[in-house]
Amino acid sequence: MPESGAANLDDLLTTLKSASEKNQLQQVKELATKEEVGLAVLRQFLLEQKSALQGLADSPSSSSASPLKPNLVAGLVYQSLLATDTPDSAEFLQTHFPDGVVPLRSQAAIDYRPLQQLLAKQDFQAADQLTLQKLCELAGPQAIQRKWVYFTEVDQFPITDLQTINALWLVHSEGLFGFSVQREIWLSVGKNWDKLWPKIGWKDGNNWTRYPQEFTWNLTAPRGHLPLSNQLRGVRVMASLMAHPAWR
Repeated sequence: MPESGAANLDDLLTTLKSASEKNQLQQVKELATKEEVGLAVLRQFLLEQKSALQGLADSPSSSSASPLKPNLVAGLVYQSLLATDTPDSAEFLQTHFPDGVVPLRSQAAIDYRPLQQLLAKQDFQAADQLTLQKLCELAGPQAIQRKWVYFTEVDQFPITDLQTINALWLVHSEGLFGFSVQREIWLSVGKNWDKLWPKIGWKDGNNWTRYPQEFTWNLTAPRGHLPLSNQLRGVRVMASLMAHPAWR
């Protein structure tokens, strides 16, 4: 790269690194449109995040693990590079981030790579369906067979696994979606379910949102809109998820 181009890259990288999270998210979107220089900045930025992200992946799992702080900017950079589908970016991601930027930890030996891939590609409807499937896997063979979970099974979900699922939703939605987001809103309305449903777009007046056509499967959705977490089977599964120790 010519010296002036390298200087421009360094300036853009410095500006990105010094911005607030909100401004970083906006800058990432702008850099993704700048073709070669912008993508080079994003690759370098993400590479510099690697050691911190790897540290999360290597940290020991425990039943008392606290929720990991999601790196929303790294998630958006990863998504932007993935979406460009250029040879340089594809090789970079495969070499340095073959499983994405969220540590795919599981106490139940469950593979969360398919969920990571769907969310990184912003296929939220398919990711929502797979999330329910993963919850059934956590619940056991009977839940897998019936394709939904009992609220009593939620209590036994490993903390680490729920945190992994939640982090994937958070990181690949710019913080818009996830169980922890739903819980935050639920607490803000005094744990009142009737106030929660319209806030997250699951009910309009007396009418429940119809699945799947009336749900919003993109980032224009209300905050906390996804994942659905067995929404059609009443409040008890949701209540158990909100009360799970994964969020304490």
